[in-house]
Amino acid sequence: MTIQASRRAVLAGTAATAGALYVGFGRAGEAAASAASELVPNPFVKVGADGRVIVIAKHFEMGQGTSTGLATLVAEELDADWDAVDVAFAPANTPVYKNLAFGAQGTGGSTAIANSYEQYRTAGAMARDLLVRAAAEMWSVPTREIKVADGQITHPSGKSAGFGELVGEAAKLSPLEKPKLKSEAEFKLIGSKTTRRKDSAAKTDGTAMFAIDVKRPGMLYAVIARPPVFGGTVKSFDDTATRAIRGVEDVKQTPRGVVVYAKNTWSAIKGRAALKIEWDESKAETRSSDEILAEHKASLDQPGLVAKDAGDAAAALKSAAKTIAVDFEFPFLAHAPMEPVNCVIAFKDGKAELWDGCQFPSMTQPTVAGILGIKPENVTINTVYAGGSFGRRAVPYADYHAEAAFAVKAIDGRAPVKLIWTREDDLHGGCYRPAYAHRIEAGIDADGNPTAWVHKLAGKSILVGTIFEKMLVKDGVDATSVEGAFNLPYAIENTRVDIRNSKTQVPVLWWRAVGHTHTAYSTEIAIDMLAEQAGVDPVAFRRKLLANHPRHLGVLELAAAKSDWGRPLGEGRGRGIAVHESFASFVAQVVEVSVRDGDIKIDRVVCAVDCGRVVNPDIVAAQMEGGVGFGLGAVMRNKITMTDGRVDQNNFPDYEPLRIDDMPTVETHIVPSTAAPTGVGEPGVPPAAPALANAIFAATGRRILKLPMTDEGISFA
Repeated sequence: MTIQASRRAVLAGTAATAGALYVGFGRAGEAAASAASELVPNPFVKVGADGRVIVIAKHFEMGQGTSTGLATLVAEELDADWDAVDVAFAPANTPVYKNLAFGAQGTGGSTAIANSYEQYRTAGAMARDLLVRAAAEMWSVPTREIKVADGQITHPSGKSAGFGELVGEAAKLSPLEKPKLKSEAEFKLIGSKTTRRKDSAAKTDGTAMFAIDVKRPGMLYAVIARPPVFGGTVKSFDDTATRAIRGVEDVKQTPRGVVVYAKNTWSAIKGRAALKIEWDESKAETRSSDEILAEHKASLDQPGLVAKDAGDAAAALKSAAKTIAVDFEFPFLAHAPMEPVNCVIAFKDGKAELWDGCQFPSMTQPTVAGILGIKPENVTINTVYAGGSFGRRAVPYADYHAEAAFAVKAIDGRAPVKLIWTREDDLHGGCYRPAYAHRIEAGIDADGNPTAWVHKLAGKSILVGTIFEKMLVKDGVDATSVEGAFNLPYAIENTRVDIRNSKTQVPVLWWRAVGHTHTAYSTEIAIDMLAEQAGVDPVAFRRKLLANHPRHLGVLELAAAKSDWGRPLGEGRGRGIAVHESFASFVAQVVEVSVRDGDIKIDRVVCAVDCGRVVNPDIVAAQMEGGVGFGLGAVMRNKITMTDGRVDQNNFPDYEPLRIDDMPTVETHIVPSTAAPTGVGEPGVPPAAPALANAIFAATGRRILKLPMTDEGISFA
């Protein structure tokens, strides 16, 4: 997601521990050892008397590899033994652990490594400098003569010591504010292809702790009966049958619905099913998704809010030698992470404690505090692993944390509460990628050069009405609605992009790659259509238009070369390409498909990525592969639809994820770069879908303009 925080989101938090590994950090940049046997030079690293290094990760881990990346940065500058490096998640403390990209403590927008690169390297270098100076003083030798490698400090005289032997003396010294950092030529871990992930072993043997695993003494399990339509409320309810179910402990109404508390999840779910509730739907959203999308499409004929206006696109379109005019339809999409949202909350003596795979502590702390009537610093957040998110755990109004706070408040905090969302809850009452309608009209001159580009969009803004509106909505234009469209890199002199913000009570949210998920699809298909009109190869057409954008051009050329673009594939096969920038990273993908008994089989994806300096190539490749799978699966079969305001989909059988036999071979090629690192969690998603659509056209002659593709009669082998 692409976000920046408003000042209201930058709230002071608590420095309470996120786990047993976190001990008494002081202000950033100050040494604060809680005992003579450990070294804590800053809030991001701790070295114990046993020689183990603990990296405090300010970004949570949802499978994207952030914990490994942050640990790599510290270990590189510290010259630590990688096997002796552990990771703990930071407590909620915005001033200390804020995301430098947007000022709030949170993970998103593919910013984790980009905003932490210098910060975490400096943290490691600071610790290394203290250990070296401690050794120099103990041995009465110059610091320049001391060497550090794999957690060992040595001197040519034969003297040596492990990190743990020096922490007591090092803790007495004052850390340097700006220690010397390594040159790139000195890197051993950054850029290494053999640095193993820190979370793999625990996730393999089952010892990794997710929120779904958390248990507290006396804990009650809670599920909520929510309105079946968005904007509905409880009119009345009868819980007689519910209270008769074995294991059910209590039933309470809260502002979010009717909460059933039980001794176990199954009893709570059974109790909820037995509730008799009369809902007030007088102010609810009761339109179907088809009606909502029809309104989006109709609004394209009306004036929009201008996101970009260069030259005179309307006049250029009229004078073009050839033109295209094409409409696109994009459905609502669910995030559907493997671990549905859930958390545990305890409230006692004016203090709250939360256990969660918490994506945005800066939003969660004040939300929970406001509901419970306490100060934000009295809300402790223990962050654990999250089983995916794709944006779902970063709701500006902290929806499920708020539900948990209301639930524990309703029983006066007499027991910790574990709030559980089922898969059905997630699909019925979650937050969705907005549905969108696009219209692109474009033209070329007699020589095949694009001369006009008019791009109209309509859909619900994610940010209007949230704390981020002041930062990212300008003159009514939500940057996340038009990203990838208003900054189209192709050399087209006359360009106009405008947006229409629709109104609906259906909750929308950033979804992996946010606006790029629909703008990349429409723009890259339209560019292919212009290339067809010009009678020019799609790669050659893009190459000419990207002459002034070397990083776009670099990934385009690399993907084309590695995919053998131009080599005939044979009858019933097709190759498609797309190139797109998102989150300051550049990705081009070539998709190869074949037609088998009328079905489409995705055979191969060649991906080229330029994400600046690479910290861990294996994680970059993994994120590109995951992004490809996520992007393909969504456009192949996924949609959230509503009938009379009620969501039709229930679980994976009717919101089908990409299957293992759908997944093509993915080859990832990284452009070597010394530029500052950028993100990889999301940029692999946007090009996958249009590259697939362009490949299907190459194989079949069909343009897929409405998603998902199965709705257009495309079936997949």
